[in-house]
Amino acid sequence: MPALEKVTIIGSGNWGSAIAKIIGTNTARHSEQFESTVRQWVFEEQVDGQNLTDIINTQHENVKYLKGVALPHNIVAIPDVIKACEGASLVVFVVPHQFIHGICEKMKGHLAPNARAISLIKGLEITSEGTRLFSEEISRILDIPCAALSGANIANEVALEKFCESTIGCQSMEDGLVFKNLFDTPYFRIAVIDDHVGVQLCGALKNVVAVGAGFSDGLGYGSNTKAAIIRLGLMEMRKFGQTFFGDSVKTETFFESCGAADLITTCNGGRNRKVAEAFVVTGKPIAQLEEELLNGQKLQGTLTAQEVNSFLVARNMTKEFPLFNTVYRIVYEGVSPEMITVDI
Repeated sequence: MPALEKVTIIGSGNWGSAIAKIIGTNTARHSEQFESTVRQWVFEEQVDGQNLTDIINTQHENVKYLKGVALPHNIVAIPDVIKACEGASLVVFVVPHQFIHGICEKMKGHLAPNARAISLIKGLEITSEGTRLFSEEISRILDIPCAALSGANIANEVALEKFCESTIGCQSMEDGLVFKNLFDTPYFRIAVIDDHVGVQLCGALKNVVAVGAGFSDGLGYGSNTKAAIIRLGLMEMRKFGQTFFGDSVKTETFFESCGAADLITTCNGGRNRKVAEAFVVTGKPIAQLEEELLNGQKLQGTLTAQEVNSFLVARNMTKEFPLFNTVYRIVYEGVSPEMITVDI
């Protein structure tokens, strides 16, 4: 018999905790394929005078980021990332994208020889010089293959087992089926495709569009306006992918859960929309709203808007992506939120 897959989850925020519930359940259910114990690296924090890892391991609940949702008893929280990943053959990354480089550097040399990874990080590294997918960054540093998962998956709804779909993009369909067994449940339906680039691109750019949708909501513009912003945003997402990644991004990917479905749900119920709406209504800066509404977690849409803008400015192409450009200008240049329907 082949050796059982040893699974490690890197990250324990809202989404990481919801995913831990799924993975803990599936590793126990597929005992012929996975080791039951799942190690989860948790950034140590104090909650009411206790270590968060101790709370998770004794109460089986992440009381800070997913309060009220029971975690399987086979999820073991570990505050040391090296101990958490030692000998792992499947590594699931669910951390904010700005931390991925440093975490991977610490993990080098500690994984199983046949290790594979999957990124649930909704973003990509974009600078004025170019773009880099987080799956590629993980692969480069750790020298292992890395797939990607993204979809219309608001963490709290997934944790409450409300039906949804998600998309895994994987260059190896054999590995893709292993990951499908790790994630697929009756309420979390997985499709596997070979476009790992498009899956990640959708997961990053939809957050910028959702910020624009939040501005519209804050202004009270209604359903018609939001629908227009979503459609224009989807067109710009597809144009960005085909302009800068060519044939490696497939049009069909934008009709998977990682594409249109994720865009719709994020524009209606995600944190980017919520904070952007509050930005208009309260006039408070984004950083303050992150503290008040997200427990200090960083908003991905505004960061990605800034990165996309730098990338497009360097190529003198901002006018070709008017929605992306307008979101950036409202957040970072003090332009009136009302311009969301003027300059697009």
